[in-house]
Amino acid sequence: MIKLDQVVKTLESYYSKAPSLPVGAREFIVSITPWLSLIFGVLIVLASLSAFGLSAVFSPFATVAGGAGYATGLMVAAVLGIAQGVLMVVAFPSLKKRVTRGWMLIFWVEVIALVGSVVTLNVSSVVMGVIVAVIAFYFLFQIKPYYK
Repeated sequence: MIKLDQVVKTLESYYSKAPSLPVGAREFIVSITPWLSLIFGVLIVLASLSAFGLSAVFSPFATVAGGAGYATGLMVAAVLGIAQGVLMVVAFPSLKKRVTRGWMLIFWVEVIALVGSVVTLNVSSVVMGVIVAVIAFYFLFQIKPYYK
């Protein structure tokens, strides 16, 4: 079984070869990350709960109209969104204190986002999910040394 530390170290070895952001940019990202995590975490939870409720209401109609896959996809996206939002809110105190636990929670948020885009089995969603994940992991590994 692959351990999470091995995955993080492997990704870190790849991203360490990428050009580094200036120190000022990294410090700015570290200073706003807790607040972005809190704000977007709450917004994602609210949006996902709304999507979950709407999909529960409209899924019978979608099934009758032949769109059962869309309703199921929306429910899966809502559940993954709730998980991401909760992790982002839970990460806030650790990110504010610059503790590694907060960084790891945001890492998991990005992993869930990537898995969510792959689960859709939509080619454009998978491609966009991978592109967004590569960029997000770049920024995440740029600020990793600030978390102890």
